[in-house]
Amino acid sequence: RDLTAIHSPAKAPMDSKSKATVVFLPLPIRGHLISTVETAKLLLAGRHRDKFSVTVLTLPAFVPSTEMDAYTAAVAASGLDIRFEELPVPDGDPLTRGDESSEAFISVYVDRHSPGVRDAVARLRRAPRPVAAMVMDFFSTAFIDVAAELGVPPYIYFTTSASVLALMLYLPTLDVLVPSDFEDNVGNIQVPGLPSPVPPMAMPKPVLRKKESSYTWFLYHARRFREARGILVNTFSELEPAAVRAHEEGLFLPDHGAAAAVYPVGPNIALDFVAGQEHECLRWLDGQPPSSVVLLCFGSAGSFPEAQVKETAEGLERSGQRFLWVLRSPPKGGRGMPTDTEDLGEVLPEGFRERTAGRGLVWPSWAPQVDVLAHPSTGGFVTHGGWNSCLEALWFGVPMLVWPLYAEQHFNASRMAGELGVAVELKVDRKKGNFVAAAEVESGVRCLMEEGFCEQGRKVRARAKEMKVASRGALVEGGSSANSLERWAEELARGVVPEVNV
Repeated sequence: RDLTAIHSPAKAPMDSKSKATVVFLPLPIRGHLISTVETAKLLLAGRHRDKFSVTVLTLPAFVPSTEMDAYTAAVAASGLDIRFEELPVPDGDPLTRGDESSEAFISVYVDRHSPGVRDAVARLRRAPRPVAAMVMDFFSTAFIDVAAELGVPPYIYFTTSASVLALMLYLPTLDVLVPSDFEDNVGNIQVPGLPSPVPPMAMPKPVLRKKESSYTWFLYHARRFREARGILVNTFSELEPAAVRAHEEGLFLPDHGAAAAVYPVGPNIALDFVAGQEHECLRWLDGQPPSSVVLLCFGSAGSFPEAQVKETAEGLERSGQRFLWVLRSPPKGGRGMPTDTEDLGEVLPEGFRERTAGRGLVWPSWAPQVDVLAHPSTGGFVTHGGWNSCLEALWFGVPMLVWPLYAEQHFNASRMAGELGVAVELKVDRKKGNFVAAAEVESGVRCLMEEGFCEQGRKVRARAKEMKVASRGALVEGGSSANSLERWAEELARGVVPEVNV
């Protein structure tokens, strides 16, 4: 399977003495780091690749990850003019995760690394070549202060959709317009430029309740976005035409002005990196008919309690569809990442695997999602709605059934099943821990996979095929995202910061 034909960048010459440095600062989280580095690779593949080199400053990982280590090692050895430098652990007591929200913990963690970032970028500024930009994650707006101190243009890399970015840019205004918690709002929430209003329970988890630390930090970052020189977004115009157009017109700001330039540069997904050899899941798929299998996979942090596992199993069995179900167990103690399921027989209904033998495979640990989506036997995807997973599915033309769990996924699900038309709607009871009944699983999977079962399924399958062509076309020369990335590179080339003593 050729996953790299369109996405892999050409190698650039290694002599970089005359090049300007672009500094990327990703979060040490899989979905953030890989997406950010893929954007850096595209910059080095463009027409201006002889003008730039890339230094990726990585924060120490929250938890060790052999996958991320292998990925960065592969990129560093690829021949591209890109190097990785891990920032030192800051002085003082180690920052430990307490009862605060993920958004609060990450934001404080980032801020504590500001001195290390300043030292690293200042050292780069003293090198013979200038520093053209600092590109930081949207949770890392504290680094805008470092950029200002050193005289380096700051840019934000936004790992999710242009629609979520629209909501964040409009959030300071919404904070005034909607005095109550968003989850208690009676009517839908209108965001200028988005074709349809946002149901209150489709709002991202961090902004549902205003008194929580997650909301405080989201609002803080949203307000600081205007200080950036520009915002790179992991999307493409053909997928979100209304949101991209609204960004161009600055509709989310009360004065419709002074907005950071927005550059849609996606989809940025790792298609040329596969960890490990041919996986057992792929060998099982080799024996299934084309487009017959629905993949159920819920990201690196997705898991379900036993009661939900049994409901899902019942719905899958009743659907009659072929399936590959990546089933991991909730983290022990309620914190951390899901773990491999030690005994499937303990969590699945009695006799389930025997009754579905031949048409279903339950896999208890990590599976190569990109390779599974690329496999010709895969015909549908039940996903948590993480943006990277959605873009991977569209790259391979796989229609989705979105089962949101956390972060901005409920917002993504609402957009994907609504105006974007690439997902079947699933009724998720958010107030009951995102519970989905067996009957809803059955009907959702049948709608996604079964010809003639429902009209929405037919439209979604057709739309996914259209987006497969559009997503690839966006990145080739002359494509919408390629042109957007080219405009950004030209801006960097025009405004390269001269060498100064720091």
